Amino acid sequence: MCVCPLSGGKWRFKVFFCFFVSQGVKAGNFTILQLVEALGPTLTSSQSQTRARGIQLLSHVLSECSGRLSEKEVEVLVAFYENRLKDDYVVTPHVLHGIKALSPAWPPGLAISVLKSLFQDVHVQVSSSTFQPHAVPTFLFPCLYSTELKGLGADFVFGFVQAMDGERDPRNLLLAFQIARNILHRGYELGSFTEELFEVTSCYFPIDFSPPPNDPHGITQQELILALRAVLTGTVCFAEFLLPLVIEKLDSDIQSAKLDSLQTLAACASMYGYRELKEFLPGLWSSLRREVFQTASEKVESAGLSSLRAITSCLSRSILSSDGDDALRVFLDLIIQDCRHHLCEPDLKLVWPSAKLLQAAASASYRASHIIAGAVIPQLMEQYNNQTQARGETLPVLTCSSCLFLLVAGLLSTSHVELAVDHLRRLILEEEDTQVCPAVLECSGSLAPLYPDVFASAMIPQLKAEIFSDNGQEAVHTSSQHVVRQRCMTALAAVSCHPTLVQQTAPVLLQVLSSSHTGNSCRSLQQIAEQVQYAEETGCFFHDVIIPHLLGLTVQADQDSIPPQSPLTEEAILLAIVPVLSTACAHLQSELAALTASRVVSLFLDGDTVFLPGNNLPLQPQLFQVTSSSCSGSQLVCLLMACVCSMPKSVEIPQVDRLLSELEELSCTSTHPFSFTLAAKCFAGLINKRSAGQALDLVLERTIKRITSELDCMSSSLRTQALTLLLWVAKALLIRYHPLATTLTDKIFSLLMDPELAPLAADGFSLLMSDSVDVLNRACHADFRIMYRQRFFTENSAKLVEGFNSAEKEMKSGYLKALSHIVNNLPRQVQLTELQCCRKSVQLSTLSCLHPVLLDPPASPALAPQLDGLIFRLLGLTTSPAMKVRIATLRCLHALARFPDHMILPFRARVLRALATPLDDHKLSVPQQGNPGVSAQGLLSPYIKQ
Repeated sequence: MCVCPLSGGKWRFKVFFCFFVSQGVKAGNFTILQLVEALGPTLTSSQSQTRARGIQLLSHVLSECSGRLSEKEVEVLVAFYENRLKDDYVVTPHVLHGIKALSPAWPPGLAISVLKSLFQDVHVQVSSSTFQPHAVPTFLFPCLYSTELKGLGADFVFGFVQAMDGERDPRNLLLAFQIARNILHRGYELGSFTEELFEVTSCYFPIDFSPPPNDPHGITQQELILALRAVLTGTVCFAEFLLPLVIEKLDSDIQSAKLDSLQTLAACASMYGYRELKEFLPGLWSSLRREVFQTASEKVESAGLSSLRAITSCLSRSILSSDGDDALRVFLDLIIQDCRHHLCEPDLKLVWPSAKLLQAAASASYRASHIIAGAVIPQLMEQYNNQTQARGETLPVLTCSSCLFLLVAGLLSTSHVELAVDHLRRLILEEEDTQVCPAVLECSGSLAPLYPDVFASAMIPQLKAEIFSDNGQEAVHTSSQHVVRQRCMTALAAVSCHPTLVQQTAPVLLQVLSSSHTGNSCRSLQQIAEQVQYAEETGCFFHDVIIPHLLGLTVQADQDSIPPQSPLTEEAILLAIVPVLSTACAHLQSELAALTASRVVSLFLDGDTVFLPGNNLPLQPQLFQVTSSSCSGSQLVCLLMACVCSMPKSVEIPQVDRLLSELEELSCTSTHPFSFTLAAKCFAGLINKRSAGQALDLVLERTIKRITSELDCMSSSLRTQALTLLLWVAKALLIRYHPLATTLTDKIFSLLMDPELAPLAADGFSLLMSDSVDVLNRACHADFRIMYRQRFFTENSAKLVEGFNSAEKEMKSGYLKALSHIVNNLPRQVQLTELQCCRKSVQLSTLSCLHPVLLDPPASPALAPQLDGLIFRLLGLTTSPAMKVRIATLRCLHALARFPDHMILPFRARVLRALATPLDDHKLSVPQQGNPGVSAQGLLSPYIKQ
């Protein structure tokens, strides 16, 4: 048999050749051993690349035909591959491929031999970069399946540690974590390498991997986090190393590191015992207390409470001995000592954090709840009895804390729970104190998911009855009755933390909206959508009931031609409905989101009302219709925006080209400001998420051409509409770093010289730089780059300064307003960083932008919180080696002196001391005409007069 090795030619030919040889072996035309003999000259060539190609062909054929080999043939081939492991590194990947192909057919005892050869002859971390991505997965492949490797004992662990050390490829790391977990769960002997195994895996903790865009391997950060956590918590032998590491990472300023550490602590505490935790309990409690007391993140706080609950549960399982300390009581004494006194402090600052810590510990076990209740409840009751004259201070929180603590701790029977819920209901209806009401609502919201049946029977019906107690006579409501109704709706939202409760409360709020025609209930509906955003059952309920009812109510009201017009068509009501729909659609599951998108698009494009409840709707309402006499229909585009622009990027919007065309037409031709503005927003929201490509380019080309045509026609009556669309499309492209964003922003810059549109164009920079509430934000899954403001400032500050300097006097105000909007929306740290930058050009550009903003009177209130840092940076630049930077800095300081006296008086002494050095500069000895900011008299006089 003559075999042509893979010595050259095209890739397709190589694939065909490998397939041809594989088919020949399968057909029995020749055997594997005959193939090896035919490849002899190639496998023994003096050229490493030639040997690699021969082994590549053999390994590929084995991957297709290894099941046809006899045990003797497998032994011979494995021996050959073991020998080839000593070859050049370019050969090694193909050798490993062959070993992997043979692994299912290994006879007993061969796995150990192969692994010893792998550990001895393959040096993963010193091989070439082309070999690295394939090395670890194949190198350690056998240990996932073979039970014989257990006999290697600690030698196997040592080899694994050497192989994994320094690994960075996420694919290899994921497999390495799985292997490490396998080692721990199958009881491999770690021997003296316990700490080494922990070190080689824990060096990746916490995981900060971020997958690149369009990652073909699909490995996520969460997958790596869970795989590593399974290793770190896989054995109690790691406790002495893991717990100090967790305490150390909890001191980090990075929220994700804190969260990962707390979740890892909760996971390991569930399997540890008192012996593993004993030494670290004080340090763990100190860290957990700090995170709950000081954190600004609800996720970190929740994870901290879960960790405390897990630790307390672990200690509750410890066995009591007659001659030893009660581990649970000792730990709980720490908690009680640090938290109990906060419950009675007058300022109430740490009452709720302390109560949450006590509740978390108490909910871990019956014994823990008994110990904490015995220590805390008597003190709370005493405080309750002694503070009856201070209802506005301590009584509300003491009442709710006591009730919530008892219920969470599980110390009350069902009848007592009903009594407590009834008491909370009476407080909601009767209590008017501004501190009691929020405490009651928070308490109710915490208890509702624990006792949904009790709330469904003892609170929701009574609140509903109170809301509709007027029998439709809305006009006779007094102010106090209106407040009670509003509080009842807020309470309905607060207790809607369980799917069964949502199904009862949401229809009540919809009924309020349809009967009273006010937007008060919309905020409660939005709160419900936010609270249950990850519950699949609730997502279905919103998809099937809430979204269709809201759309049905508004479409019916809009199409009703019988006067008077329904209040549901008022802009204020529609804007209240928008966040409800947006929040609900943003958290729908993928299938439901796609179906909702299809329904809403069909409703607006084709008038399809089949999915809407009610039978009084016209067959095909024209919701994009624009007439000169009415804005009917077109104003409902805000609801279209709320639905389709909040969908995840993975949801494909049907008929998107036709939809964009209709939105463009509405935004450019409507004379109703509400309609054309919301149409522009919706258009921008869709453009922002659309994938780059020819389809997007064609839409943008058409839209930009139309906008430019309208703006360039000075006699057009639709220039304001065109500018509105321009601003929103520019923002949509700017926040995703689209190349055309520069073209659009340059057009906006040019409009600062337009006598008619200059004020609107200047205000448009506030739109570009500020966060949008209802579209183009992270909550709506927009394609959003967090550094876009800094990038925009860096790229365009010089243009603004140049335009300001060249503009006529009457047009300079537009540039000043634009500069003010840009600088005021920059994060403080970005402003100070630009001033601190060591590059002269950046400093000059920043100071040039800053100076006219400081001269603008409205700038002083906006800059008040940043004044301390700003003056500190400016004083530092007064001694810059660059004279132009010093001059620009002194001009800014002179402009700051125009601020109100109460703002700059605290800095007077510091400024005067710091100006001593620059004022001695001989280059400033002669005041320059037209530059009072660089003369001694002009610079000092505003500060001295203070």
